[in-house]
Amino acid sequence: MKAHLTRRYMFSASHRLHSDEMSAEQNRQTYGKCNNPHGHGHNYTVEITVSGQVDEQTGMVCNLADLDSFVHNHILERYDHQNLNLLAEFAKQVPTTENLCIAIYEIVKRGFLKAHLEKVRIEETMKNSFEYAGDL
Repeated sequence: MKAHLTRRYMFSASHRLHSDEMSAEQNRQTYGKCNNPHGHGHNYTVEITVSGQVDEQTGMVCNLADLDSFVHNHILERYDHQNLNLLAEFAKQVPTTENLCIAIYEIVKRGFLKAHLEKVRIEETMKNSFEYAGDL
């Protein structure tokens, strides 16, 4: 019996949307106010969805404490209160929330082996959310 588990986490981070491959004018046109040289911040909500067989003994897809510990150690500790532009994974790409979603997906996919990763969803604002479920 397969089931899905979605767990929600929150962190705050800043970023500036800017591409060195584009001119200053192209950056302003593409990213608007998000191209502010001083950056801006968000209170991100991240949802991690995993799936698997329901363990007959525990009745769970995976232990929530294991997932929480992994996310705390590998996601929240890495991104909370950081300027995303200064992190290695964004040295050569714009730290859009789409790219942040993919980066978090890859971290969880490589490291959390106690359940199958289905998707990562990030809510950036009340109007913007992004989801990544891996390459198809």
